[in-house]
Amino acid sequence: MLYLVEHFYSIQGEGKFVGTPSIFFRFGGCNLKCPSFGEYFVKGKIVYGCDTIRAVKRDLFQKEWKEIKDYKELIEILNDYLENLDFKPHIVLTGGEPLLYATDKSFYEFVKYLIENGFIVTIETNTTIEIDFEKYSAYKDVIFAMAVKLSNCGDPYEKRVNKKAIDKIVKNTKFSFFKFTLDRGLIETRAIDEIVDIVEPYPEVEIFCMPLGDKIDILKKHDKAVAEFCLIYGFIYSDRLHVRLWNREIRR
Repeated sequence: MLYLVEHFYSIQGEGKFVGTPSIFFRFGGCNLKCPSFGEYFVKGKIVYGCDTIRAVKRDLFQKEWKEIKDYKELIEILNDYLENLDFKPHIVLTGGEPLLYATDKSFYEFVKYLIENGFIVTIETNTTIEIDFEKYSAYKDVIFAMAVKLSNCGDPYEKRVNKKAIDKIVKNTKFSFFKFTLDRGLIETRAIDEIVDIVEPYPEVEIFCMPLGDKIDILKKHDKAVAEFCLIYGFIYSDRLHVRLWNREIRR
């Protein structure tokens, strides 16, 4: 079953396309826990993990998880946004982990529709799930924001790093990029070693580093350290523009 948690029109806040008008489709479910990434108080409970908590805690956000039975439902949502625009925005498929649905018929048919109709499509993924690019060839024309998780997420290496999945994406797509989330503590200890372990085989792939935090005050604890890290190693600094503009507000 395919679950859509939310959709909205906004600017891309991270990575290669910061500032680009985009329609976001956020799908529910993730195969990582990322317990070290944040603390949230939800419905009387303290919950740890991803800043897109609505997409990973179905038990707490049941009403927001809409089952999609046919990809045409997603096209209808898309067309509602396009009625008010005279240009094609980027389309971002995110989560949670959207590639949990990589072989789902509705998800894949939606991706095919977007590609065939000339949209620029980015899938934001933790890059732990291998894609069969021969069987599902439309993914070859997708841009993958490969947000491989580092040790500061709290999940073990063998769960968060899948080098076969990364290799398939890099070798089968025309353009994809790495996007790492860093904090001051990781930078001061082993960030460069962890990143090199992942990116060394792919010197042609761009590497973006952004500060941890879904609130402005948290970003400020790490942003300068991340910027200095990028200056030292030649990586590209990516702020989290949506956080700077809206903090923890939900954009609809």
